[in-house]
Amino acid sequence: MQDKEERSLRSLLATLSEETYLLYRQEFQLARAELKDNASKAIAGLAGVVAGALIAFASLLVLLQALVVALANVMAPSLAALIVGIATAVVAFLVIQGGTSKLDAANLTPRRTVRSLKKDTEMVKEQLT
Repeated sequence: MQDKEERSLRSLLATLSEETYLLYRQEFQLARAELKDNASKAIAGLAGVVAGALIAFASLLVLLQALVVALANVMAPSLAALIVGIATAVVAFLVIQGGTSKLDAANLTPRRTVRSLKKDTEMVKEQLT
């Protein structure tokens, strides 16, 4: 009888091991799919930002030149260019900071997979105790 129980226990442990392996493999596949989806979203967002920035850059150059010419009517042209250049640099810095914060790695974390893995680990621990 003990031999039968031992075999049954061995069988249960083998099944648990196989199912745990399968579960973690499926979780890994989910994580890969989620990361791929997040990366695709980030690339699409980045492409839109770059395209918009190039168009905005062209129009900004024209507008800045017009501003320098207008200010040159009331002050020295070199001072007008300096003022416009500094103001433009400050605005550019603020825009870049805003865009960079949206590309933060925390936004690309596969949260559902992490949550699911934690639940699975807890379940396995409960099954073993």
